[in-house]
Amino acid sequence: MPAKDIYHNEVKNALLKDGWTITADPYFIKYEDAELYADLAAEKPIAAQRQGQKIVVEIKTFVGRSLMYDFHGALGQYMVYRNLIQLTEPEYKLYLAIDDVVYQNFFQRKSIQLITNENKLCLMVVEMEKEEIMQWIN
Repeated sequence: MPAKDIYHNEVKNALLKDGWTITADPYFIKYEDAELYADLAAEKPIAAQRQGQKIVVEIKTFVGRSLMYDFHGALGQYMVYRNLIQLTEPEYKLYLAIDDVVYQNFFQRKSIQLITNENKLCLMVVEMEKEEIMQWIN
């Protein structure tokens, strides 16, 4: 079992506050010879007659030796998880959960915006102290 991220509980609580039900903690990804764990899976009912939304959330803190180094790792992990989830459970959408401060100070850079757009990175921006989702970026 992988270690939980520093902001694991804050992101989980933010999802719960926003009306999501946590369905897996962690979320197991299995494909052929690959066995991986994303941080969370959640589901949110939209309406009684329609199927709800299902998401997988990978949480990243960006507290390593540099923001760019952490971004490299997060992007690679995101792409691997997204590809395997699309093959195994395509009804789930993968989000990278990040702190709102990292979003404002790093993800607003033109180079990072270009990379996130080109790679169709979905972000969940969370205000960690308040445990609130500030923004969903698809």
